[in-house]
Amino acid sequence: MTVADQTPGEPRKMRTSVKGPLVFSAFFAVLAFVAVLIFASGGSAKAPRFDLAFTGAGIAFIVSLVVAAMLSMSYKENAEHLGKGSGVNLSSKRPQGRPGSPDSPDTPETHDGGH
Repeated sequence: MTVADQTPGEPRKMRTSVKGPLVFSAFFAVLAFVAVLIFASGGSAKAPRFDLAFTGAGIAFIVSLVVAAMLSMSYKENAEHLGKGSGVNLSSKRPQGRPGSPDSPDTPETHDGGH
């Protein structure tokens, strides 16, 4: 489904919506903010480093948003005929009529008692 297939007034699916990657990126930004705020201060006796925490959160937000956008752009639906089993031999048995298969006419028949 592409953006052109969407009908106006209906909510978008999660795949084509902007909300999914933004929530994903916001989660990692908050996680980075908390982690940098705790670990960059160097202990409880020192003042928390909000400047580094906001910088880390901004970097985490942008990087995760770019990664989510790249992954969503690279997503492609499989063609309908691929799910039907056409063109793929799913059995380990050799197909009939191919050279080398037991049922093919060019394979010599040996019925001489197991020799």
